[in-house]
Amino acid sequence: MPANTIHLVRHGEVHNPDRVLYGRLPGFGLSELGTRMAGVSAAAWKDAGVDVRAIVASPLQRTQESAAPWAAAYGLDVRLDERLIEPTNRYEGQPPGFTKRSVRRPAEWPWIANPWRPSWGEAYESIANRMLAAVTTAWESVDGGDVVLVSHQLPIWMVHRRLAGEPLWHDPRKRRCDLSSITSLQRVPDTAAGRFTEVGYADPAADLRGSAVDEGAV
Repeated sequence: MPANTIHLVRHGEVHNPDRVLYGRLPGFGLSELGTRMAGVSAAAWKDAGVDVRAIVASPLQRTQESAAPWAAAYGLDVRLDERLIEPTNRYEGQPPGFTKRSVRRPAEWPWIANPWRPSWGEAYESIANRMLAAVTTAWESVDGGDVVLVSHQLPIWMVHRRLAGEPLWHDPRKRRCDLSSITSLQRVPDTAAGRFTEVGYADPAADLRGSAVDEGAV
């Protein structure tokens, strides 16, 4: 018997005083508030009696640190899966307003030529495909119970839009994937392709978000 539910958990607030697009850059771990957010998220599931059997994280520092409270709560080790990682992005290390600046930089025009792909980084289609492959692996990795996958905003949002049958291109300002939020999926029974569906969205750290800074996500 495979997993019952897969929970896609976004990392907590990142220490990013310069508010740059951190992408896959090293050295971007959680802030003190982000650590508290991750703890609140894990405690909410543990207190609710959710039967988590495995925890898997992106290899980046902020996701591993966000997975740590889950591992402590459930007495499990954290496995890593490269497919959960933040997408590549040409604007890594730059402050907000980078696409507007590219309009004035002819050498960067190819970066903004196709926002529907998008041309500045990994294609949305690629992100959705690798994430759903990781979800399938997680679903098959346990004998019952649930699996937690700790990832990033855009990869989780790509899963949401793919499963909802919506176009993958979108307005980044309208993503419903807050810090330390939890998006839950289940397998649709009796489908040959083993399709998943979204069954819930929770925001356990909402009360801490008033002072949080959520900038820097790809």
